[in-house]
Amino acid sequence: MVIPEINKMIPRPLLCTAVCAAAGFYFLSVQSFIFSITVLFLFLAVMCLFRVLSSVNPDNRGLRMSVICMTACAAGLMLGICAAAAGKNEVQFSLVPEKITAIEGVLLEDPRIISGGKALASISLKKCAANGGLKAGSKGEITVFFTQENAGKLREFGRGTSVFAEGKLHLNSSSFSRQPQWSFSADSLHVVKSASAFERMRTGIRLELIKRFSGKNWGGLALAMLIGIRDNLDSNLTSVYRSAGLSYILALSGMHLAVLAALIAFLLKKPLGLHAASYAGAVIIVFYCLLVGPMPSLNRAALMYLLGTLAVLGALPKNSISILALSFLIQIIAAPSSGNTISFILSYLAMAGILIITKAIVSLFSGKIPDFLLQPLAVSCGAFLATAGVCSYTFGSPAPAGIIAGLIVVPATTVFMIGSIIYLVLDFISLSAFLDLPLSLLYKLMEKTAFIAGKAPLVSMPPSFILFLSVFLLLFIIIFNKRQSLQRQRLQPFS
Repeated sequence: MVIPEINKMIPRPLLCTAVCAAAGFYFLSVQSFIFSITVLFLFLAVMCLFRVLSSVNPDNRGLRMSVICMTACAAGLMLGICAAAAGKNEVQFSLVPEKITAIEGVLLEDPRIISGGKALASISLKKCAANGGLKAGSKGEITVFFTQENAGKLREFGRGTSVFAEGKLHLNSSSFSRQPQWSFSADSLHVVKSASAFERMRTGIRLELIKRFSGKNWGGLALAMLIGIRDNLDSNLTSVYRSAGLSYILALSGMHLAVLAALIAFLLKKPLGLHAASYAGAVIIVFYCLLVGPMPSLNRAALMYLLGTLAVLGALPKNSISILALSFLIQIIAAPSSGNTISFILSYLAMAGILIITKAIVSLFSGKIPDFLLQPLAVSCGAFLATAGVCSYTFGSPAPAGIIAGLIVVPATTVFMIGSIIYLVLDFISLSAFLDLPLSLLYKLMEKTAFIAGKAPLVSMPPSFILFLSVFLLLFIIIFNKRQSLQRQRLQPFS
């Protein structure tokens, strides 16, 4: 009877690999080489110890699983350290940085319009130039600020375009990164080479969508929620959502992809059947991610959708935590630099919190809170507790009022997204006018709700204390629910 209980306590090898990969990526990679080797050696030593014990008692499944998990942990640590090294952005100039007056490179993302009408974009460096006609090769990624006069031209050409810009190089000494962070203020812009045919088609689709939603007070929000373009988003609305703790609604993530996936399932499942609809949905999701561009939180959601599709088809186990762990491992291997972004970190923390404690909260408060409120409230609480510590370090005091406001804003956002998609379809045949008023009213409802929530007091505590408190509450909910569950199981035979 003891061994089965021990076996239940042993985590899955895939989860061990993902957790230790995260530890290696975010903690061991910034430590000294000697410290990292010492930790790896300890894991290997413990693994060898369990291996010896399992050979002495080969019938003990718990010891065998412990060997597998320790091996997975060691592999995860190595993977995390290597991914962190691969994800570092080391900008290298072949000329003296202070003398550089021009750069040439390829746009890695769609230019974003910022305050004053200027444009911002990341560029993969190819060459740099200095006074006197000096030119040399360069490499690395650098942020470039373009003038308002060049913003429209830049948006027209889009991602993948090779550009040459003259201006001034800056070193951002205030950055928290251990690597030097460079930026470039461009005074002029010259297009060296157009993007590929696919990228030009993608840019054309995005420009057409911008045109379709232009002139609507809610159009900027629709563009942000459907394809991640926030250039036309009202800056006041962004501030209101941030104050209310609802900024995650404006960033493309799992919530937005879930709406799209639900529409795909609704439209395709009946005519095509489950398997064909799953394959078609996967293709649509991949194309959608290519259209939107590289967004870590959206890529995480898309990966989980694709892995979930494989699970439905029987190729993977139907376990949400394992799918999340596998998604994390795939993403830091395929795009290690994305692991350094705050959206990547918050996306995985939020999803982990939702998967770990949502059921626990629902179980604890079942019968005390109406079911139609309990489920979304539990999801919001899980995401909030899991991300509160990181948010407090990054953005300042968190806003718990967003948990309550989300009960109104999230469903309204879902309806708003579906309405925007229907509006877009009908606009191609000039039948969309009747949806303008409903979408405008939804927009005002969400804005007003966020405004009221933003007036609620913030949690004014040191970030370290918020981190400790959120972790304590997470563990308390999990342990208390586990004890309640065990107690119910003991009493069940007598009921």
